[in-house]
Amino acid sequence: MSHSATTESRRARKSTDRRKSTPPRKRRWGRIILLSALVLVLAGGGTAYWLYSGIDGNIKGVDIDKAIGDDRPEKLPTSGQNILILGSDSRAGANAELNTGTVSGARSDTALVMHIPEGRKKAVAVSIPRDTLVTRPKCTKSDGSSVASAKRVMFNSIYSQVGPACVVKTVEQMSGVRMDHYVEVDFAGFKNLVDAIGGVSITVDQDIDDTSSGLHLTKGTHKLDGTQSLAFVRTRHGIGDGSDLGRIGLQQQFMLALLTEIQKQDLLGSPVKAYKIADELTAALTTDSDLASLTKLAEFGRSLNGVNPSTMETIMLPVAYDKVDPNRVVAAEPQAGTLWKAIRADSEIPESAKKSPATGG
Repeated sequence: MSHSATTESRRARKSTDRRKSTPPRKRRWGRIILLSALVLVLAGGGTAYWLYSGIDGNIKGVDIDKAIGDDRPEKLPTSGQNILILGSDSRAGANAELNTGTVSGARSDTALVMHIPEGRKKAVAVSIPRDTLVTRPKCTKSDGSSVASAKRVMFNSIYSQVGPACVVKTVEQMSGVRMDHYVEVDFAGFKNLVDAIGGVSITVDQDIDDTSSGLHLTKGTHKLDGTQSLAFVRTRHGIGDGSDLGRIGLQQQFMLALLTEIQKQDLLGSPVKAYKIADELTAALTTDSDLASLTKLAEFGRSLNGVNPSTMETIMLPVAYDKVDPNRVVAAEPQAGTLWKAIRADSEIPESAKKSPATGG
């Protein structure tokens, strides 16, 4: 296979599955994994980025500022940073081989708002559930056409219907938080990344036999390859109420395990492995135009050298089950408002703002 075909395959994106009330579909691999992948970008950028100049062209860029225009919240009055991290899927290329269903098109079910406060010492990631009903603002598509504002739109549908810039604008409108950067990671690319680092060790306290995700594990510790890792973070049947919310615990567990494996990697001491990891990762990346090169990613990474992955906190946006459709959720108030206010002020998030009425339990 040619290099261009391989790269195209890596960049392929799968469509999302249906929600829990429909016949089982293979679910998305999770907001937590995207955070871990970003950490690897930053770690590699701050150390051995000079090894990767030959793969700089792997990264795709989106001009978010141009697409959104001036209809945006003010930037933080501090030096804090906010990054919207999305996961995207399609049924084309490599993703078609991952046993993920037959839904056509491309979607993004996974979203993280990563807040890095002033001082760059501790990161907080707020996950937005895919089934959250939101008000989508008026947006401009990549072809220049306009899409009117709409209420009660499922969050994960915005990417496929209007594009990534509209997802950024929607998050900004619902939170009042200005996104400084945008990072998108491809499904199949993540699988290859896990394989490139040699797998991830996971300990489970009960047998998992999920025919929907394809995961079959006995109680104990297992070294998961890329395909198994995707199944692990998609697993929901038999966990909680079987909803997207119920998978978050598994995803958080996997994030910590993945970060542990990443920290073990000696990128400078193993140039061949470093190149392979960087090649797989950059082939899976789309960023805002301000980050769309290895040099820019490296510069940004070096500015975050003080962030310790072990101190990162992951919070699910507080949500409640929708009164009209219990298979959907809506932002829970006043918790959600308090959480976003704390991020806007670059201040400590109150414990009360971390509690979600809808838990998936």
